[in-house]
Amino acid sequence: MALVEVGRYDRNLASILVARLESEGIAALAFDGGASIADGSWLLIPVRVMVDELDLAEARAIVGTA
Repeated sequence: MALVEVGRYDRNLASILVARLESEGIAALAFDGGASIADGSWLLIPVRVMVDELDLAEARAIVGTA
């Protein structure tokens, strides 16, 4: 199992996409969600939505990315 990136999104959208993917049976994780929250720049750092490489094509179809 190798994790691959579906895309990079703001924190709120990343959380929604992780929930959407999981509702479709695809295990997903959001990386970097807490990055730089202490210095106030969390809005500037995108959150990576990650899935297993075997689920990447299906995840991108659900999310709507190529």
